[in-house]
Amino acid sequence: MNTIPLAIALALLAACLFAAAVARQHAAVRAHDHGGALTLRGLGSTVRSRGWLTGTGFAVLGSGLHVLALSLAPMVIVQPLGVLSLVLTVLLTARARRRPVARPVRLAVLAVCAGVFGFVALAVSPAVATSVAVPGAVHLAALAAVAVAALGLRAGGRARCAVLAASAAVLFGLGSVLTKSATGQLFTAQPQLGGLLIAAEAGLLLAFGGWVMHQAYAAGPTAVVVGAVTVLDPLTAVSTGLLFYGEAAYLTPATALGQAALALLAVGGVVVLAKSVPDQRELTEEPAMPRRRAHTGSGLRIVLGADTFPPDVNGAANFAGRLAHGLAARGHEVHVICPAPGGKAGTVRAGGITLHHLPARRTPFHPDFRISLPWQASRAVPDLLAGLDPDLVHVQSHFPVGRAVLRAATARNIPAVATNHFMPENLFGYVKIPAALRRGLAGLAWRDLVRVYQEAAVVTAPTPRAVELLHANHLPGQARAISCGIDIDHYAAPRPVKSTLDGCAVLFVGRLDAEKNVPELLRALARVPGLRAELVGDGSCRARLEKLAAELGVTGRVRFHGVVSDADLVRAYRRADVFCMPGTAELQSLATMEAMSAGLPVVAADAMALPHLVRPGDNGFLYPPGDLDALAAHLAALAADPELRARLGAASTRLIARHALTATLAAFEGVYTELVTVPAPVFSGIPA
Repeated sequence: MNTIPLAIALALLAACLFAAAVARQHAAVRAHDHGGALTLRGLGSTVRSRGWLTGTGFAVLGSGLHVLALSLAPMVIVQPLGVLSLVLTVLLTARARRRPVARPVRLAVLAVCAGVFGFVALAVSPAVATSVAVPGAVHLAALAAVAVAALGLRAGGRARCAVLAASAAVLFGLGSVLTKSATGQLFTAQPQLGGLLIAAEAGLLLAFGGWVMHQAYAAGPTAVVVGAVTVLDPLTAVSTGLLFYGEAAYLTPATALGQAALALLAVGGVVVLAKSVPDQRELTEEPAMPRRRAHTGSGLRIVLGADTFPPDVNGAANFAGRLAHGLAARGHEVHVICPAPGGKAGTVRAGGITLHHLPARRTPFHPDFRISLPWQASRAVPDLLAGLDPDLVHVQSHFPVGRAVLRAATARNIPAVATNHFMPENLFGYVKIPAALRRGLAGLAWRDLVRVYQEAAVVTAPTPRAVELLHANHLPGQARAISCGIDIDHYAAPRPVKSTLDGCAVLFVGRLDAEKNVPELLRALARVPGLRAELVGDGSCRARLEKLAAELGVTGRVRFHGVVSDADLVRAYRRADVFCMPGTAELQSLATMEAMSAGLPVVAADAMALPHLVRPGDNGFLYPPGDLDALAAHLAALAADPELRARLGAASTRLIARHALTATLAAFEGVYTELVTVPAPVFSGIPA
């Protein structure tokens, strides 16, 4: 039976555990060192700390898996795979610190992986019979490594860290060699008792090597320790296996040359990666406060990060567009980083703002929506932000663009504001998820949002209900409710005089997607004779809605307008008599606010934030989601009573005044000014 694949799998899993162990133990050592040396008192505190104990648990489990791997395959195959723990350490550290992975580091990761896997692939040879006897040279090398470590403990300055790290690495490598011999003598049909003595010697070498490595961590830069251990540990074990344990039987001149080249490739990558691992003092020191600039009353330089922006048609895009142009009109220098509507990156100046378009691709979920892939955004955004050097950033989502902007702002200590327009239900209409899985996936989506947004100095949401959702999903701190706002004057105008022959028209504006529940409107329409419906917008459900209208026999009373221009949208609001919003995943509903600005009565689902806009009997009616009888009754009452429509419409105009865009812009300006002039305050939520 070929046990090499299993040995490789075990060695890779061990590398993952070793990476976790290094992160935990290094943090514990740095927390208790004193002047570059780990004293006995400090050592006692270290080994009792939770971080050190957790790291030790990972290390013990990883060591056990590594021993099993050594018992199943030659050292020349197993030992190099441990180098991959450095790759994992670098990537996990970058993720934990929410820092982008620089291009040289990404190339180094590829170099290490290619070098290690290529080296192991050339070494794979099940026919190699490995000796289990321990040559005297191995014992002598172990004594020499111990002596060098002792000298290193007496050294000072820069040499101390390098000598201790190198000797620890050699001790680890020789410990693995002896472990290989011990398993070969013990795990056989006729175990040899001498294997116990070899196992004990291996244990002593590994334990002493671990203590020496801890001293190296306390004595100098992380990069020196990581680089030395990562390179010299496998080099020691592999060299010993080739020279003394008969593992060179597979070698040919071509194989040896190929392995040497691959080893150099991996070592070069290790050097780059070792330098990228932050020193633990950097990780544990207090984070730098965001930059504060004296605010003289002149405009700020603001970067908005948006994953959707006009010409995209949705609430989040509309808000981002209004915010950008509104801030620019108030004297601020506004830059928007967003996916390119045409797919190709570029910078354009439009309407007083500067758009920095990132490369973007179409999605299979929506015909008109484009996204910048995570690696595209993370590669482009740091350089953009460095060049713009804004006073602050304001992200509109936790998706690739918003995530990259927030991460880059954190790295440069730029104050950040984050606004949430997201609910998991908004995605389920595009991605067909079984109902049984939706609750669990929604929880994961919320946790991801919180993990990203907790880096922002201030988090906002458009309504108190939306703020409640953030707190219910464990966003730390206190979010603030700030309305998305609406340009009331843009939609307010005298309504045209209509003949009674025109009948009554109910309007829906929005995406024709699942969470909008437009089928409820069509089914209710079929129960109200003479009522017409106008649907403005497009989406994944349009074909099904057209088919449903035909099945209900209301095709002649339903008009699908698709996506329309802004001027046509305003005319649609003015033509309509009633507005209906049956959606159940509205964090505010800009379309409903537009309809109120146009003086329309509103019939809406009693769900999410819609009750913040609709006051039953005052400016419209709410109905229980899915209750077609209630929806049809409200529509019928409004269709039959022009005076009722006029009274409720006038109330809509009055109630929408507190959502004026000018008030929203002033509220965000207040947040921005506080962030760039004083330490970030803790805000309490206020009703929007």
